[in-house]
This record gives sequence, structure tokens and C-alpha cells, in this order.
Amino acid sequence: MKEIRIHGRGGQGSVVTAELFGRAAFQGGKYCQSFPYLGGGGERRGAPVQAFARISDEPIRIRTKIHEPDYIIVKDITLLHIIDVAAGIKPNGMIIVNSEKSADELNFDKSLNVKTVPATKIALEILGFPIMNTALIGAFAAITREFDIEAIKKAISEKFNGEIAEKNILAAQTAYDFVNKGENIYSQKKP
Repeated sequence: MKEIRIHGRGGQGSVVTAELFGRAAFQGGKYCQSFPYLGGGGERRGAPVQAFARISDEPIRIRTKIHEPDYIIVKDITLLHIIDVAAGIKPNGMIIVNSEKSADELNFDKSLNVKTVPATKIALEILGFPIMNTALIGAFAAITREFDIEAIKKAISEKFNGEIAEKNILAAQTAYDFVNKGENIYSQKKP
């Protein structure tokens, strides 16, 4: 089982991101769970929020908040200054940060596997607004190979309709291709 913790701010669609992870995993033939954590005022726009997803080849029986994730998604780099987003990450875990900065510039501990992807930039170019959910899930799929781009496209088509679905599929595909080209994905260099 792989566990994912998503850090964002209220209004950025972190719950939708977790739902899309679950839908994509299901489309890829896996079992899944997705759920938010809204305690502590997270339901307010701009407040820090967390959402979670689990992906497994076997039925998932656990129903708790994720404390030791395999993957951490950070949607807003301003959160790096107020919470420890890396808390509890598994030893071989990975952090994917929405940023145009390099992972080294973000000052994570050098022992962590950190990658950055300009998901907001992709969302602005394709969608016209800074909701980077589908760009992040496309990048996640390319980086981790937990599910493929076709599963993401099906998940997006289930969630959205018409032009909104088409644009979100394009955002996911663009981020997926961006990572696969490897030209500009920023990985932290381990010592």
C-alpha cells in the first residue's frame, strides 16, 4: 500500500486532488481511499489543509489519518515556512512540491528525496487560473509510476465535463510530459 499526504491551503482544491488520486488509482485497477482532514480551521479559505489518499493492490482496511506517508504533495510553498511538511515521511519517501524553484533552493534536509514541478505555471497557461490539481496528479504519475496517464484522463472525465474536462486533461498531460522530458524537473541532489 502507498500512502499520500497532500498539503495545501483552503480553496486550492486539496480535497479534489485526493479524490482524483483515488479515482485514477481505481481506473488503474487498484483499491483506493481519499479523504480530507479539516480540523483546526482548515475549512477556511487560505488556512492550511491536509488531504490523504491510499493506493493498494489489496483491499484497504485501515481508516486512519496518514502519519507516515510514502509520498507528500505540497501545493503551496508558503506552507514550508509554517509547518513541517516532511514530518513522518517514510525513509524512501518522496516529496513533490509545486514550485518553479529548484528543490535545493527550498532548503529541505539533504537526506530527503524532493522534486519540484511548476504545476501552477502549467495550470495558468492551460486553465487560465491557478488551480493545479490535475497538473500535480499528472506530474505525480510520471514521477512515481503508481498509475498511468490514461487512468488520470478517465478520472478527470468522471469528475468534470466538457471544456473543463478537456482543459484539465491537457494540464495533466502537459505536466506528465514535462516530467518525462526531464528537461526542467528539479530534483534535490543527495549528498
